[in-house]
Amino acid sequence: MDVHKSYKKPTLDKDLDKFTYIEEATTNVGRGLAAPGFAFLFIILSGAIAGIYMTGTHGAAVIMAAAAIGAYMALNIGANDVANNVGPAVGSRAMTMVTALIIAALFESAGALIAGGDVVGTISKGIIDPDMVSDPAVFMAAMMAALVSSALWINLATWLGAPVSTTHSIVGGVMGAGIAAAGMSSVNWPTMGSIVASWVISPLLGGVIAAFFLAIIKTFIIYQDDKIAAARRWVPVLIAIMIGCFAAYLAMKGLKHLVKISLFQALAGGLLIGFTSWAAVRPLIRMQSKGLENRNQSLRKLFSLPLICSAALLSFAHGANDVANAVGPLAAVVHTAGLGEVVAKVAIPLWVMAVGALGISFGLLLFGPKLINMVGQQITKLNPMRAYCVALSAAITVIVASGLGLPVSSTHIAVGAVFGVGFFREWYTERSKRRMAFLNKNNTLKEKRVRPVRNREEQNRRMLVRRAHFMTIVAAWVVTVPASAVLSSVLFFVLRPLMG
Repeated sequence: MDVHKSYKKPTLDKDLDKFTYIEEATTNVGRGLAAPGFAFLFIILSGAIAGIYMTGTHGAAVIMAAAAIGAYMALNIGANDVANNVGPAVGSRAMTMVTALIIAALFESAGALIAGGDVVGTISKGIIDPDMVSDPAVFMAAMMAALVSSALWINLATWLGAPVSTTHSIVGGVMGAGIAAAGMSSVNWPTMGSIVASWVISPLLGGVIAAFFLAIIKTFIIYQDDKIAAARRWVPVLIAIMIGCFAAYLAMKGLKHLVKISLFQALAGGLLIGFTSWAAVRPLIRMQSKGLENRNQSLRKLFSLPLICSAALLSFAHGANDVANAVGPLAAVVHTAGLGEVVAKVAIPLWVMAVGALGISFGLLLFGPKLINMVGQQITKLNPMRAYCVALSAAITVIVASGLGLPVSSTHIAVGAVFGVGFFREWYTERSKRRMAFLNKNNTLKEKRVRPVRNREEQNRRMLVRRAHFMTIVAAWVVTVPASAVLSSVLFFVLRPLMG
C-alpha cells in the first residue's frame, strides 16, 4: 500500500486552511470597503469641524449638514474630474499611477487654496438671483439641494466609469433648485447663456491649442533629419511656455492678497520667468539627450519631464477652477445661516476652502485610478508628445477661463484637446508634404508607408480618438444638466420643510 496516497491531512490542518481562506476573503472584502470608509470618515469630520468652528452661531446645525454635503461633493469631484488632468500622463507611461496621484493631490489643493476664490463668486451668486429667493430658509434649501443632487449624479457616473462634467452637475443643480424655489424668472439667464457659450468655446479652444503644439512638435522635431538636435532646441521652449503661463497666472491670482499686480505686470513677469527657465532647462535637456538614438522612441524620454510638469500645472488650474463646484453653494449656506440674510456677495472662510481642497485630493487618492485609466488609455492612443499637447492645452484653457471667472468644464476641454490632437494627426498624415518628403528619404519609414492599408475602422482605431467613448461622453454631457436639475428640484421640496 502506498503510504503517500493514503495520507490525509489531520483535522487541525484542515481547520487552519479554512481559517486561512476566511482571512484572505475578509482581507479582499476589507480592501473594497477601505476607500468608502475613509471617505465617510472625511465627511463626518468635515461636519464636526464645521460645528466646532461655528459653535454659538445661529444655524450651526444647518452649517454642519452643508459642510458634510460639500465634503461629499468635493470627494466626487476628485474621483471623477481630476482624471482628465493626469490621465494622459499615466496613459502615455510618462509617470506611474502613484506618482500621478501624489502630484495631482498636492497641486489640486494648492490651486484651490491659492487661486480658487474668484470663481467661487460666479457659482454662488451668478446663477440664481438672490432677490428672487430672499427668504434665507428657501435659499439654503436650494443650495443644499443643488449640492446633494450634483454629488449623487457624479457619484453614479463615477461608479459607471463615465467622466462627466462636475461643472455641468452643479450648474444644473443650482438652476433646478432655483426654478423649484421661485420659478423660471429666478434664474439669471444671461449668465447661463455665457456659461453655455463657454462650454462650446472651451473644447474648441482646447482642440486648437493642442493641435497647434502638436504641429510644432511634428514639424520642428519629429520630421527633422536630426531629431535629437531639434529636440534640444524646442523642448526647452515648450517647457518655458508652460512655466511662463503658470508664473503669470500665479502672480495675478495667488499674490493679489499680498501685493496688487496688474495684468501687464503679470504677463511681463511670466515672460521673464519663462525666458529664465528656458536658459536653465537647455543644459538639462542637452545632458538628458546625450547618447540617445535618432528615433521617436528617444524623443518620448525627453518629453516625460515636460509632461509631468504640465500635468501638475493642469491640476493647479483645475483646483482653482473646480473648487467652486463644492464650496460655492456651501459658502452661500454658511453666510446665510450665520447672518440670516441672502446677499449677492459672500466672503469665503478659509475652512470652507480647505474642505473643498482636501475633499478633491482625498477623492482622487481614494477613487481616482478607475477613471484615470479610462481617460489615459481607452479614449485614444497616447504617447508622451501627444499627451503633453493635450495636458498643456487643457491647462492653458482652464487658466484663461479661471482668470475670466467662467465655470468651464475641464472634461469638455480635455476631450476637445484629445480630438484636436487626433484630427490634426489625421490631416497631417494624409496631406503634409513635409511628412511625405521625410518618408521618401527614410528607408525605415518608407517601408512602413508601403504596408497594406487597413480598413477605415481599423485606421480610426489606431490613429484617432475612440468614437464610441466620445459619443458616450457627449451623451453624458447632454444628460447631466437636466438630470441634476430635475433631481435638485425634487430634493428642494424635501429639504424645504427641514429649514424651518
